[in-house]
Amino acid sequence: MTAHKAGRDTTVLSDSLPVPGIGFLAVNAFVVHAREPVVVDTGLGLPDRDFVSAVAEAVDPADVRWIWLTHPDRDHTGGLFALLAAAPEARIVTTYIGAGIMSTERPLPMDRVYLLNPGQSLDVGDRTLRAFRPPLYDNPATVGFYDDRSRTCFSSDCFGSPLPSAELAEGEDVRAVGAEELRAGQLLWATIDSPWVHLVEDRRFGQALKPLQEMDPELVLSVHLPPAPGLIGRMLDTLSLAPGSDPFVGPDQAALERMLAGFEPGAEAGPGPVPEKPRTTAPPVVA
Repeated sequence: MTAHKAGRDTTVLSDSLPVPGIGFLAVNAFVVHAREPVVVDTGLGLPDRDFVSAVAEAVDPADVRWIWLTHPDRDHTGGLFALLAAAPEARIVTTYIGAGIMSTERPLPMDRVYLLNPGQSLDVGDRTLRAFRPPLYDNPATVGFYDDRSRTCFSSDCFGSPLPSAELAEGEDVRAVGAEELRAGQLLWATIDSPWVHLVEDRRFGQALKPLQEMDPELVLSVHLPPAPGLIGRMLDTLSLAPGSDPFVGPDQAALERMLAGFEPGAEAGPGPVPEKPRTTAPPVVA
């Protein structure tokens, strides 16, 4: 993981994973430098990741007071228990459902849990973090938030996009990606991560985007996208197309075997070829 600043008060802890046939997906965590420091999600649990050391590049782990778990999927909880040990004063911000999901694998210490629902707020000393449900999500416990001091939206999985290289996925500004390529990637991710979006009427889904339009953040920080400053309007326009886009259909077993046969013996697994392009479309970008 690498650390870099984003906006006025946030450090991004960047990481990524290769997704064969699709590209590279950012897997970010964040540190909000509030009076009561907040770590947002805790990265991957792979053996070669040391999340506490990554946090230490931004803040002394012992000073962390809050760990905001946007939802309890594996790519958000990898360093959670190591960080709890290193940050004895920290409490985990999650929902009743989130704590329940975690209990099926390794129960959370309930005396360190702080339950917070969408629509509620958390005072972290010098700012208020306002919880909301992002318009796209893949877990019922998902809760993002808006930092009213830095005008930053933490959107969990929403607005994610696979990108062509690890360098871009771990980059400091998503504007390094072409507008058309980003639009296509975000629509693809929407259909992969939130396939239920195809069951939603365009009008109803448009209503779900309004809170973010009214929020009008200066910066959007998604777990699965490099920092996105000044792009909220364009990205909401992209999301508005998701209900009518083509559903994603992944490779079947025969395609997987052809894909594996294409790997060189001993070579590292990268994005690799996929026999069929995922069936999703994106309209051209209108300047």
